[in-house]
Amino acid sequence: MPNTAPSPKDRLLDTARRLFYTEGIHTVPVDRLVTEANVTRATFYRHFPAKENLVEAYLRATDDDLRAAVAEALDQGTAQESAAALLELIGQVTCSAGFRGCHFINASAEYPDPEDPIRVAVADHRAWFQDTVTRLAERAGHPDPEYAGRVLVLLHDGALSAAELDDPQQVRETVIRAGRELLRLDA
Repeated sequence: MPNTAPSPKDRLLDTARRLFYTEGIHTVPVDRLVTEANVTRATFYRHFPAKENLVEAYLRATDDDLRAAVAEALDQGTAQESAAALLELIGQVTCSAGFRGCHFINASAEYPDPEDPIRVAVADHRAWFQDTVTRLAERAGHPDPEYAGRVLVLLHDGALSAAELDDPQQVRETVIRAGRELLRLDA
């Protein structure tokens, strides 16, 4: 029977994903990551030469997951159905258990240097999302898809920030309604 236990590298990444999101990146020391992932410090540094390498891997893995979820939402048939599914996905995220805001906005707050590889990972994710929603607005027939794409990113960012501070259900309803109105999905 093949061994299906996660590798030490995967355990480190899974532990980092959980702790960095729930507690913040700078508050979690390497010793805690090593202990909770049940690996040695040597194993940690063999896979990640510095904690920042693990932070970048965490963001890249999160980006991969989000890209897959968005791709699934956008594979809903018509452009209007895809747009509605994407808005619903954003709304669902804001109401999810353990929600602590946007992974990427949170990381940006802890790593302010735009040249830092962590901020580059954030910028890559944001550029992809901006491009994705702009193309969606174009497919949905918006007369100014560049503008609509920027507004959708603002709605997304605002929803992911507000849902941690305000009533998540109300934020969900607002982002879905505003997005639908912007893209004229109910017209």
